[in-house]
Amino acid sequence: MANTVSAKKAVRKIARKTAINRDRKSAMRTQIRRVDEAIAAGDQAAAEAALKDAQPLIMRAANRGIVHKNAASRKVSRLAKQVKAMGSADA
Repeated sequence: MANTVSAKKAVRKIARKTAINRDRKSAMRTQIRRVDEAIAAGDQAAAEAALKDAQPLIMRAANRGIVHKNAASRKVSRLAKQVKAMGSADA
């Protein structure tokens, strides 16, 4: 357990930041899940709309260090590829 005043404050700051990061990561995962569900349902319009909502959240998480920049780019790329493939499958 922290003994000094500064260490106690650091523990409080870390707890606050951890909670914020957990919420942001959860929101990002929720948006990714919505894209996946729309893809699974075969609804391209909903998938495109969900991807449009998910992309800024994923990249914002990367900018804030919640996920790695390359991992975020990979997620966006793979989701976009899946959504795009839905369009070519229908045509």
